[in-house]
Amino acid sequence: MNPTQSLAALGQSLWLDNITRTILDDGTLARYIADFSVTGLTSNPTIFDEAIGQGDAYDAGIREKVARGLSGEGLFTELALEDLRRAADLFRPVWDATDGRDGYVSMEVSPLLAGDTQGSIDAALRIFKDADRPNLFVKIPGTPAGLGAIEAAIFAGVPVNVTLLFSREQYLAAAEAYLRGIERRIAGRLDPRIASVASVFVSRWDKAVGDKVPAALRNTLGIAVGRQTYAAYRALLASDRWQAIAKVGGTPQRLLWASTGTKDPKASDTLYVQALAAPDTINTMPEKTLKAFADHGKLAGVLPTDGGDAEATLARFAAAGVDLVALGEQLQVDGAKSFVGSWNELLAKIAAKGAALAVPAVMA
Repeated sequence: MNPTQSLAALGQSLWLDNITRTILDDGTLARYIADFSVTGLTSNPTIFDEAIGQGDAYDAGIREKVARGLSGEGLFTELALEDLRRAADLFRPVWDATDGRDGYVSMEVSPLLAGDTQGSIDAALRIFKDADRPNLFVKIPGTPAGLGAIEAAIFAGVPVNVTLLFSREQYLAAAEAYLRGIERRIAGRLDPRIASVASVFVSRWDKAVGDKVPAALRNTLGIAVGRQTYAAYRALLASDRWQAIAKVGGTPQRLLWASTGTKDPKASDTLYVQALAAPDTINTMPEKTLKAFADHGKLAGVLPTDGGDAEATLARFAAAGVDLVALGEQLQVDGAKSFVGSWNELLAKIAAKGAALAVPAVMA
């Protein structure tokens, strides 16, 4: 049993934090599924920005869509959904075998809608309808403005990947939005089996504090926050409120570890994967991290359901002058701004490519 298979045997799902047309065309994604036990994938504006900017894999699709008069966000959405439908079909056997618990791909609503609750709701409904795949999550940020959209999308029957969560408090707010959406469905005699994941970003905590803390604390903050959040997740699943939903068929919103690629070159390249192994969770990894763990990763134990030493570790950061609440809020704000930047770069890149690819047709 290789390291990735060991994680899967533990009950943790391994997802790929990447998608490109190339890995679909050359069979790489299919090999990851077969060899590394990958059972889903995530995408975001940065991933698509990099994918479309590299090589010519998307040129034919862009040329065809420009010829049909598409541009901007409409063109990108069609382009992205073409990839995601193909990926969703590769994961459909997993989705079927797990009764809709696993086997998902994810598509983000426009980051420009981060402060627009109704716009996010409308976009989520439209993306899910246009995707025409039951195993597609619509990603909505778990920002204060996004919580209403999450609840409404769940109530409407749209599977949601809540993104840009950094702290236990942000996770609990997202979980509350999910629970409200499911409880509204139950009250309305609708099927409560609407899938969702809550994506908690890990490595950005350690990048943010860097060398501002004692050496003994470096690369331990993200893991401590993860442990603290995992304890809250397990407590929620054991609560009377959740058990009442489970009795009528509700399925848990699963905790997903995001941003699990190691940022510090001096740290292990499998640091966060090994530290966050836990049943009933998901770890979505960049290709580099997935390959590293498959090659030399080792299970170092399972996350304690009570958070273990998380609180003690977080207290040491507080003593070192780190305002954890303020930092968590800032990380979420910065993450949203980063996605807006990638989104604007992506649309500019598509526009430039579209103009260049249209030139021969015009000349002809």
